[in-house]
Amino acid sequence: MKPQRDVRISKYLSRHLRHDPGRIGLLLDAHGWTPVEALLQAAADHGFPFTRAELEHVVAANDKQRFALDAVGDRIRAQQGHSVEVDLGLPDAEPPEWLYHGTVARFLDAVRAEGLRPMSRHDVHLSPDRETAVRVGARRGRPLVLAVAAGEMHRDGHTFRLSGNGVWLTEAVPPRYLRMREPEGPSAPPRQA
Repeated sequence: MKPQRDVRISKYLSRHLRHDPGRIGLLLDAHGWTPVEALLQAAADHGFPFTRAELEHVVAANDKQRFALDAVGDRIRAQQGHSVEVDLGLPDAEPPEWLYHGTVARFLDAVRAEGLRPMSRHDVHLSPDRETAVRVGARRGRPLVLAVAAGEMHRDGHTFRLSGNGVWLTEAVPPRYLRMREPEGPSAPPRQA
């Protein structure tokens, strides 16, 4: 497969499985699933045809495992990141002591004042390691990594869920649970944000 084609298909899937299925006449069930054949037909009907083999390749090769096929391979959904109403059916899970969130400096004042909020998504997305958070933050500029005292949050009654691709989800992160970390110096202790 061509990398550029893979990226175009992945972005198409993200848009229509996470944010705007109705734009191409696609229906997601309550848990975000849609039939693979319906997706392929809708994409073809709206001028962006791709094959089942291309779809399966993008699902399998996606670096963040953004999409999942059901056990039979008849249905597909985004693993997380929806702005449309879905219930992914993820059980509550106990997080590790520290999780991480990648951002950029221009958002830091708002984060210090309000914490992390889901914005247009259902949940705040947290990474299990700093390296992933650096990559997430780098999509918008020079990354800053915030360490989240997830264990403390959990003990204080906040709930967490773990998506099928290893992204930790929580409703919001109040400022008091955030520590600022630069991308370099992995042994440095977290600093207050």
